[in-house]
Amino acid sequence: MRKPTLAAIAAEAGVSLPTVSKVVNGRPDVAPSTRARVEQLLDQHQYRRNGLRTQRRSGLIDLVFNGLDSPWAVEILRGVEEWGAELSIAIAVSSVRHDDARPASWTSAIARHHSDGVILVTSRLTPAQVGQLRGAGIPLVVIDPANTPPPDIPSVGATNWAGGLDATEHLLSLGHRRIGAITGPADMLCSMARLDGYRSGLERAGVAADPALIRYGDFHHEGGFARAVELLGLADPPTAIFAGSDQQAFGVYEAARQRGLRIPDDLSVVGFDELPVSRWASPPLTTVRQPLAEMGSTAAQMLGELIDGGPLRTNRVELSTELHIRDSTSVPRLRGSRKEAL
Repeated sequence: MRKPTLAAIAAEAGVSLPTVSKVVNGRPDVAPSTRARVEQLLDQHQYRRNGLRTQRRSGLIDLVFNGLDSPWAVEILRGVEEWGAELSIAIAVSSVRHDDARPASWTSAIARHHSDGVILVTSRLTPAQVGQLRGAGIPLVVIDPANTPPPDIPSVGATNWAGGLDATEHLLSLGHRRIGAITGPADMLCSMARLDGYRSGLERAGVAADPALIRYGDFHHEGGFARAVELLGLADPPTAIFAGSDQQAFGVYEAARQRGLRIPDDLSVVGFDELPVSRWASPPLTTVRQPLAEMGSTAAQMLGELIDGGPLRTNRVELSTELHIRDSTSVPRLRGSRKEAL
């Protein structure tokens, strides 16, 4: 069978040849409905757009974060770099912000420097970005996606719901009933999954979830501190707080310190991530281990398989979380014996 021409595909799609060319080359300035129609025909006719890319590899992949100001990102990077070092593949690290005025700018840059593949971490993925990478023939894997990726985009995450459940059940087993929760941004999948696990733990124990004890943070120290100040300022404050990240947990530590509360005597705290610093905090932090480095290496292995043209066993991988109990949690003290806040 003869390879179909772009002109023939353009005629069948009812669009101009330049429009089809834009789709093939990953240009973002094509209406989503038009792009979908052209993409369907390209796939239907098995039009190969990445022949040159499969023959000439750059030996470079891109690792794109939504912000690099976190030890969480360092752990992900460590896993990807270990994989790259074994295969002599270079890793280009960059950061993209949600408020970027040019939402497809990072995909344009990647297409220009001929990346063999992309790993995108905790960032939103728009149809224009997906189309641009597909048009350039660049494989993509997402780690901990902020929103639901298209079903054909491979992704790697952790069992966030189970982690939230384990943290809450641990605090319940110690006797806590007033348990606060500081999760991440309300529009992120992992935030909601951890909060759902928290709610399920309370429900299983027959404890009603109090909306006043639930707060949405930013996964950083500042968010944990600000939301903990709100919780500890309640007329009936929590005796324990489940923070949706270790960094937020350390923010809770500072809020407690400023109110003259001791951890865990006056307030129990559980984090999420198991960052290396968590075991060196004072007191060492009880936290849910999220296998960050393994998430990075797993995503890299999946990307390597895509680059090689092989099929993936699954498009969605969830790695198990595990509760690590340390010294930041204990049985609650009687309310009357708690230290008065300053």
